[in-house]
Amino acid sequence: MSLLSFEQINDELDNMDGWIFKNNRISKSYHFDSYMEGIKFVNILAEKAEELNHHPDLVVGWCEVTVSFTSHDQGGVTSACVKMAKAVEKL
Repeated sequence: MSLLSFEQINDELDNMDGWIFKNNRISKSYHFDSYMEGIKFVNILAEKAEELNHHPDLVVGWCEVTVSFTSHDQGGVTSACVKMAKAVEKL
């Protein structure tokens, strides 16, 4: 799978509310009413990542989870990153 161009990434993100491209990754922060709701989200996301075999970098904080996708093998954003980000939106 090859890296997406800056233009391709921005075209995809135009249709994805809240996602940003920075430092060769796409990211979004999700906010929750409690810490445990965020943890439940992480557990559901982990199952989906295993299913699609593309895993995010996660930062878990108080009532907030930041999800980031990059291809560590490719060194940037691929179509698999975008596909996984779209899957997260459906969780």
